[in-house]
Amino acid sequence: MAGPARTGASTRKGVARAVADKTRLLVTGFTPFPGAPVNPSEHLMHRFQARPPIFRGPVECRFAVLPVSWTEAVPALETVAAGFDPQIAVHFGLDAAAKGFRLERSAHNSVGADRLDAGQMRPSASAIIPNGGSISSTLPLEDIAAVLEEEGLPVEWSGDAGDYLCNYVFYHSAAGACRGLNAAMSGFVHVGPVALAGEKADAGKLAFEDLVRGAELLLRRCVNLFGHRR
Repeated sequence: MAGPARTGASTRKGVARAVADKTRLLVTGFTPFPGAPVNPSEHLMHRFQARPPIFRGPVECRFAVLPVSWTEAVPALETVAAGFDPQIAVHFGLDAAAKGFRLERSAHNSVGADRLDAGQMRPSASAIIPNGGSISSTLPLEDIAAVLEEEGLPVEWSGDAGDYLCNYVFYHSAAGACRGLNAAMSGFVHVGPVALAGEKADAGKLAFEDLVRGAELLLRRCVNLFGHRR
C-alpha cells in the first residue's frame, strides 16, 4: 500500500507563491502643518491602521503618517518602504481649497523657496532633483474618478500639486527617488477640509466617513486594476 503523500515541499512552494502573489500597497498621509492644525489625511491613516480596507484578493498594506518636514518626510517614506517593495503607492494630503477628492495628474520638480514646514524650516533648494522634469501620476485616475462619482463623492482634477511637501513627496515617489520605493503605480490625491467625528458637516466639508469610503473605493480600484495588469 502506498504511503502518505509527501506534502511538505509542495506546501512550502504554495506558501511562497501565495506570498509572492500578494499585492503590496503603501498609503501615506501627513501631520498638521502651518495654517492647518488638523490634517484629515493623518486621521485617515489612523483609521486604516486600526481598520484596514477589505480587498478581494491577497493584499499586504502599510499605512504611515509622514512629517511635514523638508528634511524628514522623504527619510520617513524610505523607512516605511524599506523591506516592503510596494507595488502601489498612494499618497494623501490636505488642500484647503479642494472640494472632496482632488486627483493630481503631475508632480513638478520645484518647491516654494519660502514655504515653511511644520518645524519652521525652509527647503534647501528650489528644485527637488537637478535637471529633472515633471512626472505624471501612474494611478488609474480616470477609473478612480468614475468609481468616486458613481458613489456621489466630489471629484476634482489638478495638473499642479503645488510647491509644498505634497508635491515634494509625490515627486520623490513617482520618480523612484526614494530608496526602496519604485512602485508601478504611484500618485497623489489631495482631499479638502473634512468634518471629523463629532463635528457638524457643512457645505464646504466632506464627512469623515465619506472620506474613508472614498479612499477605500480608490484603493480597491488601484489594487483591482493592478491585478489585471500582472
